[in-house]
Amino acid sequence: MQAGDKRKFGRIDLDVTAFAFGTAPIGNIFSAIDEETSDGMIQHAWNAGVRYFDTAPYYGNGLSELRTGHSLRWKDRDQFVLSSKVGRVLKPKKRSEINFAPWVNAAANEVIFDYSYDGTMRAFEDSLQRLALERMDICFIHDIDVFTRGADQPEVFKTAMDGCWKALAKLRNEGVVKAIGVGVNEWQVCHEALKQRDFDCFLLAGRYTLLEQEALDVFLPLCQERNAAVVVGGGFNSGILATGAVEGAKYNYSPAPAEIMKRVAGIEAVCREHGVPLPAAAMQFVVAHPAIPSFIAGTRTVEQLSKNLDWFSHPIPGEMWADLKKKGLLREDAPTPA
Repeated sequence: MQAGDKRKFGRIDLDVTAFAFGTAPIGNIFSAIDEETSDGMIQHAWNAGVRYFDTAPYYGNGLSELRTGHSLRWKDRDQFVLSSKVGRVLKPKKRSEINFAPWVNAAANEVIFDYSYDGTMRAFEDSLQRLALERMDICFIHDIDVFTRGADQPEVFKTAMDGCWKALAKLRNEGVVKAIGVGVNEWQVCHEALKQRDFDCFLLAGRYTLLEQEALDVFLPLCQERNAAVVVGGGFNSGILATGAVEGAKYNYSPAPAEIMKRVAGIEAVCREHGVPLPAAAMQFVVAHPAIPSFIAGTRTVEQLSKNLDWFSHPIPGEMWADLKKKGLLREDAPTPA
């Protein structure tokens, strides 16, 4: 498998690369990345054949979109696919009055949740202004999950299924955007959205991985039935599938509990027997599912990106997947690379 392999994006007349560049890190999440490093990673990804880039207004309070647009501005627009998101409107504000967490040295914008029709239209247009590119191809409704919205989630979801949906459906019908979807941390929310509305795609963070396959129960089968594409971010479960079961390993942005450490150690041992790096198995497993055309990876350095690209193309013998299933470390019905 190669990063630049082209794959059809569900039912849409659009091809994406199997490896996608995720831009949350260049929004300066947790710590700052300088302009040279940000641009260097995007250019390195491009030179490696990557042609799908995902961003969002939330990432760095607009900084990620500014940087993504800067680095892609003079590329042939027909040669790459771009996705961004709605659900938040940004308003300029004094830096001293902004709570930037979890971003560092972000753009001087206040972030305001807004899932209304008008808010969605404004967010969409504002994103195009920040990107300074002629279009985005895919637009996701962002963070209407319990993880982000807590007790407010049911009302937020309802508002988004009315306001955001109406706006994005109009933009799709007018040909302004090719595909519309939902980007969240929970497959259950994606599943409910697909049952209620005619979405083309989903961005699912961390809930279909080498560690977690509950999405195989009902969500991914429904996506196959409707020919809806799913792109997966957070495929390392926020760290542990990249680092392995080492002391301090992170799972869902927190220290990994004992049962997760034990399971990852078991997976890692099987990978080691077959000479396969754990991160390579984690990445390639995800895109083996027929509904998942692309794996979104975010990196902080060119060296880290190079490692990801190497892992993505690392040879993996079929026997390894069989051994994982035999040991109960992978669901029997989980699709694996040919």
